[in-house]
Amino acid sequence: MFTRYFSVGRKIVFSSLLLGLIGALLAGSLQLMIFHHKRAEQYDAVINDLQAYLNSYFAELLTTIDKLQPLSLSPCASVAADLTSRAAFSLNVRAFLLVENGNATCSSATGEMNVPIKQLVPQVDISKKLDIEILPGTPMMPQKPAFALWVRSPLLENRGVFTSINASLMPWLLYSSRQNQFSGIALATNGTAISTFSSHPQPTSMLKRTPIRSATVHGVPLSIYLYGDEWTVESIQFSLLMGAVCGLLTGLLCYYVLSVRLRPGKEITSAIKRNQFYVVYQPVVDAESMQIRGVEVLMRWKHPTAGEIPPDAFINFAEAQQLIVPLTRHLFQLIAHDAPVLKKLLPPGAKLGINIAPAHLLAESFQQDLKDLSHMLPANYFQLVLEITERDMLSQHHAVKLFEWLHHEGYEIAIDDFGTGHSALIYLERYAFDYLKIDRGFINAIGTETVTSPVLDAVLTLARKMSLVTVAEGVETQEQANWLRDHGVNFMQGYWISRPLTLEKLLEAHQKPENYFTTR
Repeated sequence: MFTRYFSVGRKIVFSSLLLGLIGALLAGSLQLMIFHHKRAEQYDAVINDLQAYLNSYFAELLTTIDKLQPLSLSPCASVAADLTSRAAFSLNVRAFLLVENGNATCSSATGEMNVPIKQLVPQVDISKKLDIEILPGTPMMPQKPAFALWVRSPLLENRGVFTSINASLMPWLLYSSRQNQFSGIALATNGTAISTFSSHPQPTSMLKRTPIRSATVHGVPLSIYLYGDEWTVESIQFSLLMGAVCGLLTGLLCYYVLSVRLRPGKEITSAIKRNQFYVVYQPVVDAESMQIRGVEVLMRWKHPTAGEIPPDAFINFAEAQQLIVPLTRHLFQLIAHDAPVLKKLLPPGAKLGINIAPAHLLAESFQQDLKDLSHMLPANYFQLVLEITERDMLSQHHAVKLFEWLHHEGYEIAIDDFGTGHSALIYLERYAFDYLKIDRGFINAIGTETVTSPVLDAVLTLARKMSLVTVAEGVETQEQANWLRDHGVNFMQGYWISRPLTLEKLLEAHQKPENYFTTR
């Protein structure tokens, strides 16, 4: 499982790049949406302002025209001054003309006249109640486009008022549109339009672009078209820059988070918090009576995705990542949790064999951790046996003092996997051990034609001379058990006796009428 940490960097980089790309796309898209929304609000504001202005302007103009309608009943000489005054005080109005029977009879600009209105403005249909046209110019201002507005008298069908109006009604809004990067504005009626794209009126069909907003003027057949771009070069460039920055930050953050989350040792810490570790107990029996005298406590890890993790893998890894102390403390807590049930299954004075790593032995908290475990266990019931592998033996000075303290506190010490190191005999001479656990490699050689059995004979002889209690590990056959019993081994454990069992399985085995705990 842990070998994946050597290649996980590639996965982290790939994931970071992928999430960075997603972050860039999301940030860039969001920024474009914000720009689009802001431009849409600007477009709406301009078209609404323009519509409101023209609504107000033409409403006021139509009111003025309504007041001028009765003047068509009087001679021009008597109303010319009033007509001229009205034109002077009406914004953008070039002239008011009074029309009777299709002829313009009086003008605010020239006074009395008698010219057919069709001759002056052939585009205007005076048969309508209201008509408006766009003219390229008027007689007084031939180069300046104008609106021609006809309003028939509501009382007399053969009379009405004709008005010419400057086409440039809103210079401040046209200027504002350019400042906001709008393409332009057009005012259109009856197939003709005047716009910011041309200085002369042109057919609406020549307005090739589709307006981004449109509106109509209340009371007048006049349409307003607003032109602009959905996206600007600046907004796209800024969105790309924003996406690149956010993508980079997202990728770096992802790399940091994944590196922290998947850093070596993180899963062990997480597994402790999530209670993925559990304990199994391998019975240790008296070689003569075959009755259980204790258990070796072993930790297991069931990973939610990787399944069962080999103990050698996660223990060695925990030692390398300096997590063996919290892992062993967690083991102590699991043992304390099971202790009330173990008390019912094991006899008084039963041995609880616990493997202790050298890093924990050297830790300042080791003595207090042991005291805490003792306080959590039933008082004066279990005998704790600390199993220390000879390959990981401490320095002589530190070990002697520590062993003295352990014996003083009532703990027992076993040298585990004896014979697998390089200085086994020296350790037996230097340190005060209580138990000698014989490595399974010696046990497997029993009954074969190897030199191991004579060596095992020598080890057992040495143990008897040094008054060490012997425990044979890895007993798997009847032949091995008989040989060990005949040669004076005190205790045995192995698959022939029992595999390591969970607390539930241990309880089931205890409840059987005949089992390997009591007889064989």
